[in-house]
Amino acid sequence: MAERRINNPLRNNIEGVFLLQVFFSMEGKELWARLKGELDMHSADELRRELEASLDHARPEVLLLDMEGVSFIDSSGLGVILGRYRRLKKQGGRMVICRPKPQVLRLLQLSGLDKIMTIEANGPQNNPGGIG
Repeated sequence: MAERRINNPLRNNIEGVFLLQVFFSMEGKELWARLKGELDMHSADELRRELEASLDHARPEVLLLDMEGVSFIDSSGLGVILGRYRRLKKQGGRMVICRPKPQVLRLLQLSGLDKIMTIEANGPQNNPGGIG
């Protein structure tokens, strides 16, 4: 699967940069999504669409979200994560969140997502090339 990037039309007006980028790669039965930027109400819908399209196309057993590059997340972003978790669980799959920054990890814990899905602070050992 080729890498794809979200080019969200909503830009940070101060810096003129994209709010969120996502790069996808497939490693065996694992779909990796490497996120970079802010996962908030401005980028959540586009990320949801990109994740759904990639899940439909790849049909992975595991979705690994590499969140090392996520500097901010709000409830909209948490909702995208929870929705993809529910979809994968219903299909017999699972989701792993990898390498969240401390402030992102704190929100994942406060929301309770750490109780229902795996969070790997340092990422799994089988981290494919190009991720990280």
